Amino acid sequence: MNQNVVGEKPFNIEHQPQAERFVIAVQGQEAVLQYRMLGAESVEFTRTYVPESLRGKGLADAIVRAGLAWAKGQAYSISSSCWYVSKFL
Repeated sequence: MNQNVVGEKPFNIEHQPQAERFVIAVQGQEAVLQYRMLGAESVEFTRTYVPESLRGKGLADAIVRAGLAWAKGQAYSISSSCWYVSKFL
């Protein structure tokens, strides 16, 4: 898990491999980066979502960077059908 801060409050990025997603839980809401495995060596990032009340705080940036770092650490081939993730590739 990575620890980051929204304003003064820390948040963790949790990888939930069984659900193929990364999650940041803040104020009872979840920011999510979803992916799907394409075979044993490829991953496609499919969706990034941040609740409206949490937007503009850097959560999408943080969660995408964490997801990409994980994928690169696994030496996966990376693709994206999510426009937001595509900005990082």
